[in-house]
Amino acid sequence: MPTHLLLAEDDTHLRQDLERHFIHRGLRVHACATGTQALNAMQQQRFDLVLLDIMLPGIDGLSLLDQLRRQQAVPVMLMSALGAEQDRISGFTRGADDYLPKPFSLAELDARMDALLRRVALDRQPAQPRSDSSVTLDASRQDVSHHGQDAGLTGSEFRLLATLHAHPGEALSKAFLYQTVLHRAYTRLDRGLDVHVCNLRRKLADIGAQHLQIQAVRGQGYILVNTENR
Repeated sequence: MPTHLLLAEDDTHLRQDLERHFIHRGLRVHACATGTQALNAMQQQRFDLVLLDIMLPGIDGLSLLDQLRRQQAVPVMLMSALGAEQDRISGFTRGADDYLPKPFSLAELDARMDALLRRVALDRQPAQPRSDSSVTLDASRQDVSHHGQDAGLTGSEFRLLATLHAHPGEALSKAFLYQTVLHRAYTRLDRGLDVHVCNLRRKLADIGAQHLQIQAVRGQGYILVNTENR
């Protein structure tokens, strides 16, 4: 089946151009001009990817993302002409998988979308849960649990934890984590990874798994430390 894409963009010309581009690529596209239309579509259909403008009439993109994340884990790429760092951080904090500032090229859009879709395909491959000191990483559910309590991770947060967990005692560079976890190149002004780290630390603490600590290594990146093994 072709990829089913939800496109929510209020700019008529941009929406029509993107819709034609995606159809030419062989994707199924459901295009919406308002947040209300997009919400109705999400409640009635299942999508493989959501391309969401932040400044939507009716229900804005971030509010729409909040409602979506309470229902499903479909990958979401935000689009916005707003260049403020806080807008990007708000999007990642609310569960966005990627952020594309306007204006953008179709080549960059395609590359980021393809990376997200490849990642989803890998995430959906069956895998056996891995346990570590009563903490279980379950790739099939994209979540981690401690004594039976789920953390409620987003896809990006789970990939970050799984990547760090697969390299015990090794400091992983931000460049490596951006490519492996977020599937994009690292730039100094991109705070997306740091936001995911903060969210993951909080969610691990919420389920009582403070012994799994994500520590920053100056000049290198991040390392996962299990304090129970010391």
